[in-house]
Amino acid sequence: MVARQDSAVGEQDPGGSNKKGKSVKTVTATERDQKAASAKKVAVKKVAEPVRKAASKKVPAKKAATKKAASKKPASPGKKTAVRPPAGAPPTGLVRRARRINRELAEVYPYAHPELDFDNPFQLLVATVLSAQTTDLRVNQTTPALFAKYPTPEDLAAANPEEVEEILRPCGFFRAKTRSVIGLSKALAENFGGEVPGRLEDLVTLPGVGRKTAFVVLGNAFGRPGITVDTHFQRLVRRWQWTDETDPDKIEAAVGALFPPRDWTDLSHHVIWHGRRICHARKPACGACPIAPLCPAYGEGETDPEKAKKLLKYEKGGFPGQRLKPPQAYLDAGGRPAPPLGAA
Repeated sequence: MVARQDSAVGEQDPGGSNKKGKSVKTVTATERDQKAASAKKVAVKKVAEPVRKAASKKVPAKKAATKKAASKKPASPGKKTAVRPPAGAPPTGLVRRARRINRELAEVYPYAHPELDFDNPFQLLVATVLSAQTTDLRVNQTTPALFAKYPTPEDLAAANPEEVEEILRPCGFFRAKTRSVIGLSKALAENFGGEVPGRLEDLVTLPGVGRKTAFVVLGNAFGRPGITVDTHFQRLVRRWQWTDETDPDKIEAAVGALFPPRDWTDLSHHVIWHGRRICHARKPACGACPIAPLCPAYGEGETDPEKAKKLLKYEKGGFPGQRLKPPQAYLDAGGRPAPPLGAA
């Protein structure tokens, strides 16, 4: 190995000391390179250690945030998110089919209306109570004499029951109906100032008045939506498989869920009119039914078109309707008023 003297310490004599007499330490090239490299490693380690510690804390969080953001796909513009119906809601297919049937019936019966003659809420209330277990036609033929003699609730409340019974005899169950109409007239005079209330909870407190009667009055005298579940309505909504309920209140709730409230009153008219004229209880006129393609019960009745036409009733069969004083729209559509009681 070749030794080299440091030029910074001056000249050395052969004995190993410089001219001033001081000893000089000799350093080999290899030792000096090793010390420099070692010092450089220590410096780099001191600088790099805090950087590595900081990076170990921040980088994973940053990567996780970037990864999470990348996993979220931006919503496509104009794309609608599917909305699931609430639990217990009717199936969408059933709702669409039911509403389509109602639209078709609205075209068949654009003039559909309550088939009881009335001039004010009191007359409609009494007529609806009298219509139980009989036809609207029979009621319409009977009430003119009743309202001519007892035009107000106060008048009917003070009436002689025997005289009222005699007037109502053609309606059937005339004794029970006399008690009901006199009783509700007294309740109106005593509790409501002789006026028919416009609230369901008040109407059902009157003698002989249930939900069906109340909804007839609310929908047709006050313009407040309601579903009238009579025998025709019950029969048809089960035939159309809108519901399999048999209790009127449950039928009302089930069918009401298929339609917005604004449609309830007209829906009742459409269904009841169709049940009276075409979709009869014992023998439906399937072959003459305008909604036959939509009916799941098609074939229960007469399917031959010519035979089915002979089963049609009221204006569809060329006969007078049920009202003595029908709306002008009905007359304009070719309907005929019913004859008064006792007419030939």
